[in-house]
Amino acid sequence: MAEPIAVEELLDRVLGTIEELPHFPQPLMDALGLPVAEDIVAPIALPTFDNSAMDGYAVVAADVEGASADEPVRLPVVGEIGAGQASLLALSPGTVAKIMTGAPVPEGCDAVVPYEWTDRGVAQVEITQAPAVGAHIRPAGEDVKPGDLLVEAGTVLGPRHLGLLAAVGIGTVRVRPRPRVVVLSTGSELRDAGTPLTHDAIYDGNSYLLAAAAREAGAIAYRVGIVPDDPRAFMDALSDQLVRADLVVTSGGVSQGDFDVVKEALSPLGTVWFGPVKMQPGKPQGFGTVGEDDTPIFTLPGNPVSSYISFQMFVLPALRKMMGLRPYVRPTTEARLTKAFSSPPGRRQFMRGTYANRTVTPAGGPGSHLIGDLATADCLIVVPEDQTSVLAGDQVQVLRLDEEF
Repeated sequence: MAEPIAVEELLDRVLGTIEELPHFPQPLMDALGLPVAEDIVAPIALPTFDNSAMDGYAVVAADVEGASADEPVRLPVVGEIGAGQASLLALSPGTVAKIMTGAPVPEGCDAVVPYEWTDRGVAQVEITQAPAVGAHIRPAGEDVKPGDLLVEAGTVLGPRHLGLLAAVGIGTVRVRPRPRVVVLSTGSELRDAGTPLTHDAIYDGNSYLLAAAAREAGAIAYRVGIVPDDPRAFMDALSDQLVRADLVVTSGGVSQGDFDVVKEALSPLGTVWFGPVKMQPGKPQGFGTVGEDDTPIFTLPGNPVSSYISFQMFVLPALRKMMGLRPYVRPTTEARLTKAFSSPPGRRQFMRGTYANRTVTPAGGPGSHLIGDLATADCLIVVPEDQTSVLAGDQVQVLRLDEEF
């Protein structure tokens, strides 16, 4: 049996193998949550033209100077200007035009009188308050000028960025695509949710767990049907899926048993490493490449907690590197432990926990099959390899699973 390696050694191997996906122009909505690959500058001004900030009347400010409730100014209304329906391009002194919010201000106009300062006349309007020059007009370029840097390269695009880019007419941006992740669960004992169970069968939760985790990470996840404990069936399923995979994740079949189909099928290729890692849960691991395109493959252990924690430690950093997201590894935060527990010597333990107000409480036991406890947890408590116990009140390192980074 191979000597166990450190968590960092396998992670270094993973990140040394994984390459960033090439970037190319993609539609705005497909780019949400991805880092932009180049600086984006404004091709036009915002606002594009001088426009009204209010529903009211476009006026020449000098024509209504001194207007008041006691001495209103009465002027003829020569037209109406609606947003996207601007037929009146210029305004003569001594006249006004109805104007809607967002509509272009006609040439000659230097103020807008809100409806609230008028009698809302149609042929003639009575104005009871005088605006200052420039009042209620949004000048062209007030917000953005042509050539302004809108988004710096490396910025992860959020809804506000997409709104800005669309507002200046940019419909595509250059980003790295979302990795296509194929998820395979192996095991002749597995059944799909919603089907009857026999006395020796269990439901397949891992493929849902891992596909959902990949999707949450920003990838496109393909959950494949259950693969039985047969090396040929596994290789056939894998070969069929490689055409749509940037990365493959399997669960089960990597330990030391007689039916560890994944290890049996992939070991002869010589491109996939299998061995123990100094961690609990998640000791048996496998990583390498398969197929003509050297597609990365992660062979994770079959117990659900082991599988999920392995995903967090190794697959998630790989996906983030593919998309150009940094940091690759989920950062830790410090918290005060509320309840003592022990840890095995020589293995880094990832205990499930719940985090609140800079304190953390263990959630259930250390068993790698306890998916109920995993579902209630929102963090992992990290105990170093050389530490065999942690006490209530100790400061510990925590990986917060639901926190964006």
